[in-house]
Amino acid sequence: MQALRHFLPKRPSAVTVSSCPKTASTPQPAKPAWPQLSQKPEPGLQQPPERLGSTPVLSAKARPASSACTSNYRLSIRRVVLVGKTGAGKSSSGNTILGKKAFRAAKSASSVTKECWKETGNVAGREITLVDTPGLFDTGVSEDHLKLEISKCINMTTPGPHAIILVIKLGPFTEEERLSVEKIRAIFGEEADKHTIILFTHADELTSTIEQYISGAKEDLKEILNRCGGRYHVFNNKDMEDRNQVLQLLKIVDDMVTAHGGGFYSSKSYQNIEARLKTTEEELLKLYEKKLQDKERELESRFTEEKKKMLETIETLTTSNQEKERKINELQALDKKRNYEMMEFQRYYEAMCKQVRQEAELICISEDELIGIITQLKTLKCTAQ
Repeated sequence: MQALRHFLPKRPSAVTVSSCPKTASTPQPAKPAWPQLSQKPEPGLQQPPERLGSTPVLSAKARPASSACTSNYRLSIRRVVLVGKTGAGKSSSGNTILGKKAFRAAKSASSVTKECWKETGNVAGREITLVDTPGLFDTGVSEDHLKLEISKCINMTTPGPHAIILVIKLGPFTEEERLSVEKIRAIFGEEADKHTIILFTHADELTSTIEQYISGAKEDLKEILNRCGGRYHVFNNKDMEDRNQVLQLLKIVDDMVTAHGGGFYSSKSYQNIEARLKTTEEELLKLYEKKLQDKERELESRFTEEKKKMLETIETLTTSNQEKERKINELQALDKKRNYEMMEFQRYYEAMCKQVRQEAELICISEDELIGIITQLKTLKCTAQ
């Protein structure tokens, strides 16, 4: 189990230290006792290891260079979930924050698959994890689809978001948007609005300052802002190069986190879900560990038998040295094939172990929790009608 456990992503509560891992020299195992085998690699191929154990090893040369390894500073972790109706600018705002086109922006309510999605990037000394929630606040989606997306949204933000960003397009304030805070409370918990920031989009269409716009807004919008602690910002998603707007939003997030004692929003439901996710991760790790060990034993047994037969053939040869050399080359090719097959299975299960968190996040939360959330959302729909 220890062989693959180090592939689990670590999840500190508030900050993580990014530093260059120390590269330990990998001991070279003894060479197999083949009869005078050439050790020259084939052109264009990485020389396979002489012997592969059960623990996958990624050499220092094979690791891609990481900007996190060029300096030794602390990265503040920020889990942020973007909510709001389709067309408000959630995906575009996520792209602006990350400074790249990570999310597929919707041009209409039916133009994009309504599935929650998570992206992570380093922005201004912070490790930002953004969860986009297309369709989560829309009307007309089926209850089964809504249950699935609520599960994914909560799982992806576990152990809890540092900020919930309610994205609203500048313009007429709708009844659906008025109920947004209640929807946030229904999905995330009763205290979630205390961790919510309003993000207005389409700043390029403003004919005044955002402060003047809010001052002249109707009371229902002002009520939403008051319930969210008066925290708001405005984005021009057509100008991704304007990084100041991103830095200003992140400062609002940091100030809010500081005001709440430096932690993230959580609840009893979040704590229960995090415990279940960890259990699922452990179970998946054990499963992949067993599968890798079984595959190693299978390959070793098969190639050992083939090697034994070839060695016996070589020993019985009474023909020329040229014929023996040909058989020795065949034996070398067999050994190389064994190594490459083992390397590929190890690479595959390494990748699977690195993704156990994402795999666990696809599992639905408990039906009782979902029923409670859906019931509250239905109540809001009835009130709006």
